[in-house]
Amino acid sequence: MKDNDLQKVLQKAEVMIEALPYIQKFNRRIVVVKYGGSAMSNEELQKNVIKDVTLLKLVGFKPIIVHGGGKEISKWVGKVGKESTFVNGLRVTDEETMEIAEMVLSKVNKRLVTMVQELGVKAVGISGKDGGLFKVEKKYASDGQDIGFVGEITSVEPRILTDLLEKDFLPIVAPIGLDDSFQTYNINADDAACAVAKALHAEKLAFLTDIEGLYRDINDKSSFISHITASEAEHLIEGGMIGGGMLPKLANCTSAIRSGVNRVHILDGRIAHSLLLEIFTNEGIGTMFRPDDETA
Repeated sequence: MKDNDLQKVLQKAEVMIEALPYIQKFNRRIVVVKYGGSAMSNEELQKNVIKDVTLLKLVGFKPIIVHGGGKEISKWVGKVGKESTFVNGLRVTDEETMEIAEMVLSKVNKRLVTMVQELGVKAVGISGKDGGLFKVEKKYASDGQDIGFVGEITSVEPRILTDLLEKDFLPIVAPIGLDDSFQTYNINADDAACAVAKALHAEKLAFLTDIEGLYRDINDKSSFISHITASEAEHLIEGGMIGGGMLPKLANCTSAIRSGVNRVHILDGRIAHSLLLEIFTNEGIGTMFRPDDETA
């Protein structure tokens, strides 16, 4: 074997050794992965994400995927001659749009199931309607505006997910739920992932997004935050340092930590294998949120 080839093999071995303590630490622990954004619309990135989650499963983790489908929903809404409207990041969802959203999310769900099973892992795709997983109530915009059939999760029935995990399946969840009158509602996928992680007391919750992570100043790349406590994140919100679409995501991160999730990660899903890099390397690649009483 040539020296260059030997060096490459040794580097691969070092990567595996670095990952070993993390594999040991998180064996049989639940990891919830919220999957959406650009990583879902790009076929190559989509394959990489599914490979990452499948690997987590094969090395002993208990992953759950909660997926969105916003860009594809917007595409299909446009095909029927409608225009997608958003209020504070939430899709205004009339009856016709709700039907389109459920159709698209079901299609995305089964595509992800197929991709996982092609890699040799058993997967089951469900929505929040199945087994009463998500009970919701009508959600309004922050200014009280009616945004249609958008739901806010009031309770999670975790048994369907724990049963699937115990039977060695990888659950893949579409963010649709029912209210007390069995009306169907669309749910923000970030909110759904957060609710699942809290209900199952997950070890980790990872948001695959279209940004690198959290910055103190989005215009200053040197202000990147690699790790932060829940209280520090709340101070950033209260100080007005975080705005726009990051606010609800940050609120979900801190809420999950306060509810017992051990670690929350914001990762750039546009980077190949960002999930593995964050979980299995000492440096990580995104922003990690942790409880106040733990050191980095």
